[in-house]
Amino acid sequence: MFNYQIIVEYLGSNYVGWQYQKNGVSIQSLIEKGLSKVLKSKVKINGSGRTDAGVHAIGQSANFFSEKKIINKFQFLNSTNFFLKDTDISIIDLKKKKKDFHARHSAKKKNYKYIIMNRETHSPIFKKRSWQIKKKLNLFKMKKGIKFFLGTHNFSAMRSSSCTAKSPIRTISKAHIKKKNDRIVLTFQSRSFLQKQVRSMVGCLKYVGEGKWKPEKIRFVINSKKRNLCAPPAPPDGLYLEKVFY
Repeated sequence: MFNYQIIVEYLGSNYVGWQYQKNGVSIQSLIEKGLSKVLKSKVKINGSGRTDAGVHAIGQSANFFSEKKIINKFQFLNSTNFFLKDTDISIIDLKKKKKDFHARHSAKKKNYKYIIMNRETHSPIFKKRSWQIKKKLNLFKMKKGIKFFLGTHNFSAMRSSSCTAKSPIRTISKAHIKKKNDRIVLTFQSRSFLQKQVRSMVGCLKYVGEGKWKPEKIRFVINSKKRNLCAPPAPPDGLYLEKVFY
């Protein structure tokens, strides 16, 4: 039995998320169908984590076991992606791993990035791939506000009511903002995130950038542990799972 890791890129706009759902098509289901056709046996994949409906990925990681050894990597990628050609999904890399490797349990850190288009006119190119905010945001205040997320905190105020994580404690090891032209890119790094945590953090920073909140309000909201004090979460359109570290 051979254990393989795949790196997956996708636009999540047309899917119910990574994981199987009864109400629509998931990314996981389409990849498993493609792999099963190529390997001519039923394949089950383990993702590094669930991405919600509408969320994208540049470097999602998953692993699967196969009784067949994959000899030609590029032939395998081309064959699998042939069955995914009518989707918004592509497998961009394949790596042979040790039998104890697990895409989720072995992950040490994950990077998520969020893209805001901060301009009055809409962007056809970044439609459903970013959050358009017409009002000019104060980047200096947002940079002050994002620092309050760093470190280990109880993020109960920024988790979805449907989140199934056993603990709301998470450690944010990196949190920064950069701007290029009309695009504001926010990056967060942690071993794991709560459901809608990143989108909630971005929503809070939007309030800071608009002047609705002072940067210090973020610390108050975190310490309150109350979801009703948090800003509305940002839409999924601008969120990307960027990279998983092992």
